[in-house]
Formats: sequence, structure tokens, C-alpha cells
Amino acid sequence: MQFNSAKNLGGIGALMMFVGVLPYVSTYSYGILELLGGIFLLIAAKGLADYYQEGGIFTNALYGVIASIVGVVAFVGTLVYAVLNLLGDLGSFGLGNLGSLDFSQFSQIDWTNFATSVLSNLGGFLGTFILAFVVLFVFIVIAAVFYRKSMGLTSKRSGVGLFSTAGIFLLVGAILTILVIGLLLVWISLLLIAIAFFQLRPSQSAQPTYYPPPPPA
Repeated sequence: MQFNSAKNLGGIGALMMFVGVLPYVSTYSYGILELLGGIFLLIAAKGLADYYQEGGIFTNALYGVIASIVGVVAFVGTLVYAVLNLLGDLGSFGLGNLGSLDFSQFSQIDWTNFATSVLSNLGGFLGTFILAFVVLFVFIVIAAVFYRKSMGLTSKRSGVGLFSTAGIFLLVGAILTILVIGLLLVWISLLLIAIAFFQLRPSQSAQPTYYPPPPPA
């Protein structure tokens, strides 16, 4: 991939992700804009890795993407497990299939036992629910560490310090995702990444280092 192609693709991809998370835009894009932006960024990372001859730019970005996917899958899987367990408890009282339920059966339900059963299982349900968020948080931080490494290498090889700054914003934001300010920092980091990509200029450091042959013995 040509240097300018990687530069423009990365900048556009970061802008797509920056804009895609806005409430009005995300309502109509259904996450497609963010997904395409992420793909563009990964392709751009591959292009810069080849241009600067620094494989870590791409491999760290790829590991970050893998960690993000694993985190989301684990999060959804844990939530589904918690919901199925809850539905199983409801099913034991004849409430497992509300679509075909004969509502005349409500009068036959022992609501005291039902409430006792729900309360006794509420701790387990909430524990599983919290576990899902903990798992997601851990993988988000792991992914951010890889992204930070990728951007740090890009900053070092390109001389654009804004990549490093964006990586710090992203990592700190990931750690603080439980707070609103954390999400704000992650969002700002996307804009910084876009600006950093557009600041890239061809560099002589991207050329292979020449070592003169040793003098004859």
C-alpha cells in the first residue's frame, strides 16, 4: 500500500469512528460506520507497518482488535447465560414462555414461593451480570494497551507526537470507562488519531538503513 493511501485511509477511518458514535448518527448507521472505520484503521496500520518496516505497528493493532472482539463476545455470552438462568427460574413457575401463557394460570401461582425463589436467585443473577461487565472492562483495557503500543511505535517512527498523545488518551479513557469522562477521553482520542494521520509526511527513516561493507582485510 502507498504511504498516502495508508495516511488518508487511517485519517478517514478515525473520523468515521469519531462521528459514528454520536447519538444521531449511530441511530441510523447501526454501527456500520464505526465498523468500517475500524477496518480502515487496521488496513492503515498494516500500510504504515510496511512503510516504516515496523511490524509492531500492525501486530499490536491486530491484537487490540482481537482483544476487543473477545471481550464483546465474552460480555454477550455471560449476559445471555444470566438471562437464561433467570428465565429458567421463571419457567419453574410456568412463566418461561409468556407468549403462549394462559393468563388464567396466574391465579394458580404461589406468589409467595415465586418471590422467595426470585430473591434467592437475585444475588447470583446480579453477580453474573456484574461479572459480564468486569470481563468486558478487562478486555477493553488489554485492547487499549495494545493500541497504545501500536500508536507509540507509529509516533516514534513517523515523528508525529500526536499519535503518542492519542494513545495515552485512549488508555486512560479505557481505564476510566466506568465514568463518563473515560468515554469522553476515548472519543477525543479518535479525533486526535485522525489529526495525527493527516499530519503524516514521508520520512527518510522509513528507508532501509544502509550499512557500508566492511573494509577489506
